[in-house]
Amino acid sequence: ITHFLKITRSYWSGLFHCYDVEGLPRTNNDLEQAFGVLRHHQRRCTGRKVAASSIVIRGTVQLASAIATALHCFTAQDLAQVCVQNWQQLRSDLRQHQLHRIQQLRFRRNPEAFLDTLEKLLL
Repeated sequence: ITHFLKITRSYWSGLFHCYDVEGLPRTNNDLEQAFGVLRHHQRRCTGRKVAASSIVIRGTVQLASAIATALHCFTAQDLAQVCVQNWQQLRSDLRQHQLHRIQQLRFRRNPEAFLDTLEKLLL
């Protein structure tokens, strides 16, 4: 019990953060439901039976925006207050992740051609 209390105290400031934000999922079941809603909307929008690969690349942004828009209706003024540098950094990170996934796909489809291209670039 002493160890449990010590660990609990060390995480106490952020332990129950979900109660500070109204509408934020509080349990694992609520969180799974939030992911399920995103997955369901993705399948409905794309017509696919499985999740799109964009979920891997942009899933964190899509989930956050889905939860945020369910909690609050945003106006043009709200969107105009966004820090442009943060937005550009996020776009850059997403683009780098996407390029990495494209290279993985190219390698899996034709490893010899991919390695030949890399060899030509290095020589």
